[in-house]
Amino acid sequence: MALDTIINIDKISIFQKSNLVLANISIGISKGEFVYLVGKTGSGKSSLLKTLYADLPLTQGNVSIAGFQLNKIRRKEVPYLRRKLGIVFQDFQLLTDRSVNDNLLFVLKATGWKDKPKIQERIQNVLEKVGLGTKGFKMPHELSGGEQQRVAIARALLNDPEVILADEPTGNLDPETSEGIVSLLMEISKNGRAVLMATHDMMMFQKFPSRTIRCEEGGIIDSKPS
Repeated sequence: MALDTIINIDKISIFQKSNLVLANISIGISKGEFVYLVGKTGSGKSSLLKTLYADLPLTQGNVSIAGFQLNKIRRKEVPYLRRKLGIVFQDFQLLTDRSVNDNLLFVLKATGWKDKPKIQERIQNVLEKVGLGTKGFKMPHELSGGEQQRVAIARALLNDPEVILADEPTGNLDPETSEGIVSLLMEISKNGRAVLMATHDMMMFQKFPSRTIRCEEGGIIDSKPS
């Protein structure tokens, strides 16, 4: 395993209930790498991501991610694993009854931040990173879909994660907005984080070529670009 490998997937098989979805797959992803995860609906993309953030239990093989061994992880350790991961979903999952700032504040408080000036500084910092430095006071419904997804990415960056897992983050967005989101995630990977993004948007990987892992017929096809 290379020193800069941050996700090492070693001979894992993934089941949904009793159905085998992916069999005996092995992948290594390095820090600073941006990787697409593609495949038809039901091919195992989301199941693989759920396994990586310990939502689906690992029953065969091993995954080491951000310093955690998922075949040995205890339930009480899962929140600590998730602090090292930034997870971005298709449907934003923002709290609709509070402002952008308060959405981010909620996450920081839940993960143990207590120092008020540091909290405010961190919130402003991540909002600026995603191009929303002046939008913290707004409510989610006052933002466009693309801006809401940027807030979701800001939220994923709060605890300075080593890995970003994005499950169809452009699925609800128009093409131009989608490009902005992919461009932002690629920029984030250049700062040394690994980004694994599930998508079925063919236009994206033509416009922003990068390594692509395809889930197909219970296995994977890995195309590292030369």
